[in-house]
Amino acid sequence: MGIQDIIEGKKQWRAHMARVKALPPDYQIVYKEIQRYIFKVGPIDLLDGPLLSGIIDFFEEGVGAGKGVLELIGNDVAAFCDDLVKDSRTYADIYQESISGGPGTAEK
Repeated sequence: MGIQDIIEGKKQWRAHMARVKALPPDYQIVYKEIQRYIFKVGPIDLLDGPLLSGIIDFFEEGVGAGKGVLELIGNDVAAFCDDLVKDSRTYADIYQESISGGPGTAEK
């Protein structure tokens, strides 16, 4: 990864966060909780995929329709996040494999 890639990545991230800051306060709070959860547990290819920007798109549509954030995602943010990443390989999967001797781990 070169310096230009880093600079471009920062520009994209700042533009992404500007979209978050344009959302109503309740949406911002829920987005930050989703982001925290996904960064902790989420898919390995998070940075390469459209997951976070897709959430912003979804939220912007909800704001446009006049819906509250909990009307869109329900009361359980973690369950919503789990549904988003259910078909993706996550860091939690890698950890489970490492402690159980699953695929991709060496026998000790």
